[in-house]
Amino acid sequence: MDQLSHKRKVTIMFGIIAAMFFSAINQTIVSTAMPRIIAQLGGMDYYTWVITIYMLTSTIATVLVGKLSDIYGRKPFILIGIVFFMIGAFLSGLSQDIYQMITYRGIQGIGAGIIMSSAFTAVGDLFAPRERGKWTGVMMAVFGFSSVLGPTLGGWIVDHMNWEWVFWIFLPLGIVAFALIVVLFPKVDRKQGESIDYWGSLFLTLTIVPLLLGFSWAGTKYDWGSPEILGLFAAAIVFMIFFILVELRAKSPVLPLSLFRNDIVTISNVAGFLMNAGMMGALIYLPFFVQGVEGISPTYSGYVTMPMSIAMVVVSAITGKWISKSGKYKRYAMIGLPVMIAGMVLMAFMNSVWMAVLAMIVFGFGLGLGMPVFSLTVQNAVRPDQLGVVTASNQLFRNMGGTIGIAVMGTIMATSLKNQLTDKMAAGGGEALAKIDPAVQEQMSAFLNPQKLLDQPAIAQMHDSLPADIVPLFDKLIETMREVLSSSLTVVFLSGALLLVVAVVLVAFLREIPLRTSNKMPEAEGKAEKEKGTKQEPALNRG
Repeated sequence: MDQLSHKRKVTIMFGIIAAMFFSAINQTIVSTAMPRIIAQLGGMDYYTWVITIYMLTSTIATVLVGKLSDIYGRKPFILIGIVFFMIGAFLSGLSQDIYQMITYRGIQGIGAGIIMSSAFTAVGDLFAPRERGKWTGVMMAVFGFSSVLGPTLGGWIVDHMNWEWVFWIFLPLGIVAFALIVVLFPKVDRKQGESIDYWGSLFLTLTIVPLLLGFSWAGTKYDWGSPEILGLFAAAIVFMIFFILVELRAKSPVLPLSLFRNDIVTISNVAGFLMNAGMMGALIYLPFFVQGVEGISPTYSGYVTMPMSIAMVVVSAITGKWISKSGKYKRYAMIGLPVMIAGMVLMAFMNSVWMAVLAMIVFGFGLGLGMPVFSLTVQNAVRPDQLGVVTASNQLFRNMGGTIGIAVMGTIMATSLKNQLTDKMAAGGGEALAKIDPAVQEQMSAFLNPQKLLDQPAIAQMHDSLPADIVPLFDKLIETMREVLSSSLTVVFLSGALLLVVAVVLVAFLREIPLRTSNKMPEAEGKAEKEKGTKQEPALNRG
């Protein structure tokens, strides 16, 4: 697409950004609205499946579409992704029960995975790596903006409108994005000599599904050592072995193993994995501090995480411009990751809401510096005809990092809660509880679970229903549980900081190569110049 004018490329980017924002806002808008929606549909026991199915289908679609878009071009897949997403969103609004919601969210996930994979790769088609930095920063800013707007808007919709509009309100934007891509995005011919790797796609899917389910359910639905979890991990290993054997023989592998012989691709993907694990840990577990320890309502809790998104929006956009201007990228990751670590350490030792806000700002600043780097490094390190598959691999590692990070940190938190609670009870915390009326004791024992601190109406109701002489004992119990939860969160956030320390060490070994000023590899450019010079020599001799 080097022949396109800069004005045409920028116009096409408006269509790509519209498609990305349509997908991103529809992911974040449901975060605050979904509990209310599930409560109305019924089937709270299946609530996690609404989230899990979306994660599964989007991750699989992301990695499978990477290679297909290298063969057929990005345009058809962006359009297919928008159509899938719109159908899934429209049908989700028509759901009559939890099973329909799970099915339709799965369709939405397919569309989201296709859009994300194709959109980031399309930027690589349009712009050379040197210029690509600022657009990568802009696209990261789109995610940040959607995470600011989405949760607040979702909460407002379910409070003031029918919940169906959570899924329908942005459908017109999907139509606009579809029209812009149809009209503006150029079509490319199918790459000849390439075939679809059906067996590789099958075994890759069969590897991802049990692996993600295993980490999603471990420590929550089943114990880590349960037959179900061990069976899922065993299945993932077996299918991974089959996948590797198939890919070694495939003519056009869906995920070429040769990519991982490139040290830049491997280090960037692993660093992205660790960064996402740390980021998801911050986003998932900070509300436990704000709501559980500080007693802030869920509505206002959302405002505490908002500064992180705002900081990320601003800094990622600026970082992208700096990368394009300087042609350097490693320095931003080397600065951003330590800043994220500082944010995590602040979270570990925060003792007020304002300190939580400061931690979010610091973390968002570091995230904005580091996040645009790794998709750019992998795209710059491979041939242009591998853009789709290498971008898909990068997003696969990020998705896996988020899922596995949440599972591991959840287990760390559960273990720490158990140990802290045992220590408190052994120190005499349970003696006073044992002396009161058995019926009241049974009621109060429910609050020996620190996660009950998130249910503030239940705490208030229990407080008001107790006899006056028991209230001080209940208040002491709640205070003890808050101490236990706070100490456990310290362990979780320090674990997240440790993950990011490993990422810093990896990035220190990241080989920085110059960002190309065209979409041709250096050797191809040199060959073209040599051929051009050879053609000019006879003309000079004739002269």
